[in-house]
Amino acid sequence: MTDFRSGFIAILGKPNVGKSTLVNTLLGQKIAAVSPRPQTTRRRQLGILTTADAQLVFVDTPGVHTPRHKLGQFFNQEAEEALEGVDIILFLVDLSTEPDEDDQRIVSLLSTLRRRPDLMLGLNKLDLLPAEELESRRAAYQVLAPDAPALAFSATSRLGLDELIVVLTARLPVRPPEFPEEQLTDLYEREIAAELIREAALIFLRDEVPHALAVRMDEFTERGEEGAFIAATLFVERDSQKGIVIGEGGAMLKKIGSAARKEIEAMSGRKVFLELRVKLSKNWRDDEDALRRFGYKIKK
Repeated sequence: MTDFRSGFIAILGKPNVGKSTLVNTLLGQKIAAVSPRPQTTRRRQLGILTTADAQLVFVDTPGVHTPRHKLGQFFNQEAEEALEGVDIILFLVDLSTEPDEDDQRIVSLLSTLRRRPDLMLGLNKLDLLPAEELESRRAAYQVLAPDAPALAFSATSRLGLDELIVVLTARLPVRPPEFPEEQLTDLYEREIAAELIREAALIFLRDEVPHALAVRMDEFTERGEEGAFIAATLFVERDSQKGIVIGEGGAMLKKIGSAARKEIEAMSGRKVFLELRVKLSKNWRDDEDALRRFGYKIKK
């Protein structure tokens, strides 16, 4: 263990570049909610990968973007605070698209850091880019971080991820692990379950609802060999959204519940009984009191 390496790696990027997918794939287990919609990740979460010679503690962060409400401000604060005290920042970008203003926003954020950790450029979604376009797209992103080593890979297909682990490990300091070998994340099961419920809603609901949705866990009770009983409330901002989430005859809510239950059972390894209901909390994304109740505290 004298040459064991350990450290924290903040994964920073705009919405929907694959930060949570990367963490889930590296760990080989789903601990973070993912969906095709941007801003699925709402708060920092650790993903802990322990190998024979290193412990890589990934800090999954919300996507940095131009906020349109107080919840968006919270996302950006969470991402910025995640950079404090880490050993490496993995600036994750989407190779399948050109750099945009949100990528540039991250460059501006990095320039404000008093102590910038070791920086690496992660070129994700390699599998979605034609091979003949790789070098020109790599060069376009390298302009954003000219001194940072860049590595192309695909979080979904695992292409290049073994090399990513090797490169990151070599850049970590020599020190003992921070967490037990078997620990995968810093969140409790009930917190992960809440995120998996919201993930299911994001996948099934129409465009006007997903980001107006919050999940509150009301009960998480162990029932021995019978598994666990979970009750949760889905909050929306407008009356019209409530009807969409419930669906005709409760069909949509049942669909969300069924998908979420399967994911929670896969995560926890036991049978789960899940009960969902829907309530209204008007304009909660711009209401600081409501945000605090849902666990999103904005710092002044």
